[in-house]
Amino acid sequence: MSGQFSGILKGGLPQTDKFLYMESYGCQMNFSDSEIVASVMADLGYGVTDELARADVVMINTCSIRENAEQKVRARLQHFRSMKRHKPSMIIGVLGCMAERLKSKLLEQEQLVDLVVGPDAYKDLPGLLEQVQGGQQAVNVLLSREETYAEIAPVRLGSNGVTAFVTIMRGCDNMCSFCVVPFTRGRERSRDPHSIYKECQELWSQGYKEVTLLGQNVDSYRWQVPKASAGKDAGLTYWFADLLAYIASISPDLRVRFSTSHPKDITDEVLHTMARHNNLCKNIHLPVQSGSSKVLARMNRTYDRPWYLQRVEAIRRILPDCAITTDIIVGFCGETEEDHRETLSLMEMVRFDSAYMFAYSERPGTLAARKYPDDVSEEIKKRRLAEVMALQDQHSSERNQEEEGQAHQVLIEGKSRRSDQDWCGRNSRNKMVVFPGHANASKDELIAGIKMLPGTYVDVVVHCSTKATLLGQVSKFEEVHI
Repeated sequence: MSGQFSGILKGGLPQTDKFLYMESYGCQMNFSDSEIVASVMADLGYGVTDELARADVVMINTCSIRENAEQKVRARLQHFRSMKRHKPSMIIGVLGCMAERLKSKLLEQEQLVDLVVGPDAYKDLPGLLEQVQGGQQAVNVLLSREETYAEIAPVRLGSNGVTAFVTIMRGCDNMCSFCVVPFTRGRERSRDPHSIYKECQELWSQGYKEVTLLGQNVDSYRWQVPKASAGKDAGLTYWFADLLAYIASISPDLRVRFSTSHPKDITDEVLHTMARHNNLCKNIHLPVQSGSSKVLARMNRTYDRPWYLQRVEAIRRILPDCAITTDIIVGFCGETEEDHRETLSLMEMVRFDSAYMFAYSERPGTLAARKYPDDVSEEIKKRRLAEVMALQDQHSSERNQEEEGQAHQVLIEGKSRRSDQDWCGRNSRNKMVVFPGHANASKDELIAGIKMLPGTYVDVVVHCSTKATLLGQVSKFEEVHI
């Protein structure tokens, strides 16, 4: 995922003649972090612009998960550097995971940037910018065991005014052998649940109808109220299921999603909590990575194939209407044809609603890079990836076909990308639904004078589907709690 922030609908940026231009790449956590950075910069008097030529400071929030993401970032940095020749005062900064991993190359060897800031150092931006403005390069990539940015109110960048991200924890303690995140984002630390509740409540009061709780592994959320605290909660531990119920209590009309779940940590208590609250969306992203227990062991995923399938069975039993999505890596070190067939067979057993699928890309500094040879050829990786993608396309189409003929409650997010005559939004299972707007509204709808607007709940009967989208017709507008 990548994107340029092209507008501010909510968040209160200053009126200024100093401007920040930002691009973000990678996961939702990076986009959420960019909103924190925009808040820090707003305190320094910077507005946000989507016009690169107007920018006084250009920042790119990076991802190091895969090699092609780093190549895209390098290309953008080279473009920014060429622009700086015509505007020497422009400051170029790189943020996030790639910043932490490649600080020396970016600053000294390639001289592409003026400023390098790691994921835990955004509060240090005022001092770092001052160094750059004084003619020095500046860097802070120190990782923290405490930083959660709980007290910073993010500026909602490129917001549709309906949905928002809320980070509940940072870092990761799962040392998967293929992953750089523990090295670029540090150890897990959870955020005070009351600060999370306050942020979500403020979003609700501003008109937002959906929040997505973010973390590298949300299911391992754990916050213990200090024993010295006043009140009856002293010493109480909040687990993820407790946090979900707490946020769901803000309003039954506030939808709550979360991502990402680790198979080893998603408990039955989380699933039962989701079943008890209608506004906890029925969609779980549960990365499997491989269907082979041998490959999972080399990946250090800490579960095997039977464990994963047992967790899927629990989801289907407790939440029969829940969509399950996943991540799959093909061609990991030592993966055989038998291992690959086990991934395909697991896909057949689970029938995921959708998946993010990748060929393995060795990341320097990871356990896999140090311990295992990258011994699957690129040709084989491409062929296996094509087979996985073809099978998932089939399953996605079939799963969506099962939705046809049903009524879905949809939260309108805005106009369809393909036609301004149509609206689009997501159902509880996180599936995009497209349906006609006023130009094609029924006579009864027009007589009733009902307005379809972003943030409105509508019931849509699905009449057909593709592998990615449900298509339907509005049956009624919701005026009641979800």
